[in-house]
Amino acid sequence: MRPTLTLRHYTHDLIAHSHDHAQLVFGLAGRLDFEVEGIGGEICPQGVMVLPFSAHHACGSPQGSHCLVLDVPDEQWMVQSLGEHADASRRLLDRPARVSLDSRQGQLVNWLASGALDDPLIAQQGAVLLLATLNGQPPAHTGARRLPYGAFNAHIDQHAAYPLQVADLARLADMSVARLHARFVAECGLTPMDYIRNRRLHMARGLLRDSHLPIGEIAARVAMPRKVRLPPPCCASSAARPEPCADSTTGASPAIKPAIPTTDTQAPGALDWMPARTLF
Repeated sequence: MRPTLTLRHYTHDLIAHSHDHAQLVFGLAGRLDFEVEGIGGEICPQGVMVLPFSAHHACGSPQGSHCLVLDVPDEQWMVQSLGEHADASRRLLDRPARVSLDSRQGQLVNWLASGALDDPLIAQQGAVLLLATLNGQPPAHTGARRLPYGAFNAHIDQHAAYPLQVADLARLADMSVARLHARFVAECGLTPMDYIRNRRLHMARGLLRDSHLPIGEIAARVAMPRKVRLPPPCCASSAARPEPCADSTTGASPAIKPAIPTTDTQAPGALDWMPARTLF
């Protein structure tokens, strides 16, 4: 997905929906009333509303309004395009917020709104400039939440003997599968399925160390193929850490696969990504 910059006109008709990508709505003229995940606000000229990935939002403009809307691609695009600014932009887009622009930022928004927005190069570079300049303006709500790893572990432990779905973890985190995958990669360098497999290995090592169960029984309890070789108990302390996301001091992570399955019984690449829906 590429970034897009579009001019939108809003009316009194109420719009309520969500989408898998993040969005920034810059006020140009009039007033646009917003509610994002229970947080209300209004967008006027020199203001911008931050809509995080998958955030449900509603908006309407009783008197009419014009806005410049930036559709932000996934986090991979941010890393590739923003470089050292990527982390700050990720924090900005992690929570809904209303941000006020300074005069120079307002001039940039107005210049882009009056330019050739259908030019892909202008849209690409304009998106980079807008995100980079907004990094210096902290949103009203800061302190991004980390993923609920405790809830993930409890769910995996409870259902370890059965096939596990990434969608189940996504529901626990209250986000889409695509967003969950991006957050896992961003926070700890693992896909959700890598995390599930590491948790299974952690459970298997514990059973191997603390019980006298045969290997086949242990494999059945954690739903792992019997051909997987488990390390002996004496090597458990030197084995790869099972929960790299839970500790920021974790060492190197395994290589990230380009695509993930929705369950741990499917072949890699089986995930069907949902296309981004048309906004507003």
